[in-house]
Amino acid sequence: MSKPTGTAALESHFNGKDPVVRKVYSRLIEVLRQFGPIIEEPKKTSIHIVNQTALAGVATRKEFLVLTVKSDHKLISPRIHKTEQASANRFHQEIRLRFPEDVDAELIGWLKEAYALSA
Repeated sequence: MSKPTGTAALESHFNGKDPVVRKVYSRLIEVLRQFGPIIEEPKKTSIHIVNQTALAGVATRKEFLVLTVKSDHKLISPRIHKTEQASANRFHQEIRLRFPEDVDAELIGWLKEAYALSA
């Protein structure tokens, strides 16, 4: 069986998921495109969002998305589910997004920082 590519590979991440998961992802991409060009790179278990380098990763679950955002400092918020310090000045932080409205001003601020870091 051939491996899905492009749009098919991207859409395969939403198969069997609640339709709200696709809506959350669409809202996320809509916001990110306001900052400038991005590339969506579907991988086996996630979707990488890239400017010049990766700025975020998205893992789909049955009823929500797990968004991993890159930053140069630890984000302090009850929304942060998990933080990993990847290097001295690089943090990867996970946020669960259940509804399109979860892509709010706070998250948009984090995404804007991640976009600038990945330039």
